[in-house]
Amino acid sequence: MLIRIERDFEAYLDEISLITILLPYDYYEGKSAAFFIKSDEERSQLEMLSSEPIEDFIKYSCRLDQSIDIGSEYLIEDEHGNTTDLQIGAVIRTKEFDDIFYIERRLGFTYTKEATSFSLWAPTAGTVKLRLFNNDGRESEKWPMNRGEKGVWELTIDGDLEGRKYTYLVCVNLRWQEAVDPYAVALTPNGEHGVIVNLKKTAMTKRELPRLSSPVDAIIYETHIRDFTIHHDSGVSQKGLYNGAAEINTKSSDGGLTGLSYAADLGVTHIQFLPFHDFAGVDEVKSNNEYNWGYNPLHFNVPDGSYSTDPGDPYTRIKELKELISTVHSLGLRVITDVVYNHVYERESSSFEKIVPGYFFRHDAFGMPSNGTGVGNDIASERKMVRKFIIDSVLFWQKEYHVDGFRFDLMGILDIETMNLIREKTAEIDSSILLLGEGWELNTPIPAGQKASMRNQLKMPGIAHFNDKFRDRIKGSTFHLYDKGYALGNAGYYQDASEVISGSIGMCDEKGLFLSPEQSINYVEAHDNHTMWDKITACFQDGDEQELKLRHRLATVLTILSQGVPFFHSGQEFFRTKHGVGNSYRSSNEINQMDWSRKAQYKDHVNYIKGMISIRQKHGAFRFSEAEDIRKHLRVLEEVKPVLGFLLHDVQEFGSWSRILVFFNPFQNPCPAVLPEGIWSVIANDQSAGVNELEAVSKKIELKPISTYVLIQEEI
Repeated sequence: MLIRIERDFEAYLDEISLITILLPYDYYEGKSAAFFIKSDEERSQLEMLSSEPIEDFIKYSCRLDQSIDIGSEYLIEDEHGNTTDLQIGAVIRTKEFDDIFYIERRLGFTYTKEATSFSLWAPTAGTVKLRLFNNDGRESEKWPMNRGEKGVWELTIDGDLEGRKYTYLVCVNLRWQEAVDPYAVALTPNGEHGVIVNLKKTAMTKRELPRLSSPVDAIIYETHIRDFTIHHDSGVSQKGLYNGAAEINTKSSDGGLTGLSYAADLGVTHIQFLPFHDFAGVDEVKSNNEYNWGYNPLHFNVPDGSYSTDPGDPYTRIKELKELISTVHSLGLRVITDVVYNHVYERESSSFEKIVPGYFFRHDAFGMPSNGTGVGNDIASERKMVRKFIIDSVLFWQKEYHVDGFRFDLMGILDIETMNLIREKTAEIDSSILLLGEGWELNTPIPAGQKASMRNQLKMPGIAHFNDKFRDRIKGSTFHLYDKGYALGNAGYYQDASEVISGSIGMCDEKGLFLSPEQSINYVEAHDNHTMWDKITACFQDGDEQELKLRHRLATVLTILSQGVPFFHSGQEFFRTKHGVGNSYRSSNEINQMDWSRKAQYKDHVNYIKGMISIRQKHGAFRFSEAEDIRKHLRVLEEVKPVLGFLLHDVQEFGSWSRILVFFNPFQNPCPAVLPEGIWSVIANDQSAGVNELEAVSKKIELKPISTYVLIQEEI
């Protein structure tokens, strides 16, 4: 084996047959007339293709005529007889490298009581060792691993290793790094070591739920495990933890439901949790003192320990999260997990970078890490083994934890092929799976036509996107605090409002944002940026509080009754506030908590939203899954602007009502609306909402200020 030497110059394998050599000017003036490649067996001359000055070096490009064994050690010798080791360079980011080393097989560890097998993909490593620790924390020994096909290192150790900690020692470019297994499924506190566990001990049978026929049948309720229960009046005993979020029939001091039972009673169908995979930003053993949303991913296949009753026991967090998900299912609800595959917390210290340096992340034309995410690194999802990891991870959560959907953070960083494969493989397990993400256009170095962004939604028919046009036209711009949307009285957004409530599918020219309403996640508030209440109070600083509540209600109801998939931020229905903080990712509990006392304070408003949800669920005409059905059955009415009305006609095949009228009045004054012929039953007005008749009217109706009205005709 070659030994490490002090480098006078550097050499990199940048393509399968191209070596780049950098000679500094203070080394023989950067000159060499010839270069040779040496291994233990032979020495041969390289063909020099070009040389050029670059900063403090002369850069030489040389052709390699022989095939080399990536992972083995080679020396590059110059004309002066000095040598340097050949380092793995940009070759790892080439298609040829991907094709050579892609392998479709299980990675990680496989445990039995008799033996445990380990496998790690590290094709550029010259040596890999398994570091195994005794249960008392003392290191046992380092086990050399064997290099197999496609750069997979393997080892089987006899005996029962359950509970043992382990890491990998990987030598690349003559540099040793210690890394946690990227495929680890259990960890010590703060993710310092992987742990060998028997997942069969945590197995739970998935509760079967009625099939979800279309994503538009979903009503998504987003929350954070800690926020959900940490408030002093949540009625939850284990506040801020997996176990606390799983408590049912909890009540606040007024006797009203809280937590999961409250969400189920409200009428939502899916609970979407902010990331619960292992993340940085919270010390798991001191979690009560720190807060984080969880968008700092460390290890992708392990629940975070800060929500566990015992972070030191690797089994506890696994069992408690599985029990939480099972409890959600027992209430007839489904679970969406927020996943962050677009970046890691810190590239240099990540297991990906330590094990296969430079492969898992995108680099720009100058070889520098790209930063479309804004956090210093972009995951290179288009590379075959990165794509494999992401798909393997998604399927692991679906199979092992029985997750029902995935929300992809900054999905526009990922590539279309990866997302479509996720759609295909998850649907093979459960056709009701929901996939949604942030399809923002981000500056990452892959072709625009390959990005999993909203502009490419035609290429991803099974993936839903957060509809920022809906958000910004109904509420007002998220990034301009004082911009007012349609619900806040801005008549300039009238036309856009009529388009987004129709599913953003292009009612007239058929060139809308989306191919299908199933792709439109309609929302006006989420965990990030200002809550809608904080925005409204900023926009109307001297406004009447009752008027502000009506405008807030109008925006929320527009979300419920529009075509597409409605999405709510937990507590939105009782005017959730973060006291003006627009980016609360690490703010205190007092800023981020769901204040359950507000639910009691605004009980009438909560009941109104609950009634509107029941209307949506009652009739399929609010939930068309095909754009053609919207164009066929929905007609926007000619009303006095900015009153917005639409008629759902000939819809008896979708429910018990044959025609449905909906009016939105953002005026501060009452406004008359002319009704189509016949007697109409009002089921929602400015005071009440539900599926029962409030009054019968004909010919016309007066719409109260800042209100919503729903009228129906029964099937004849």
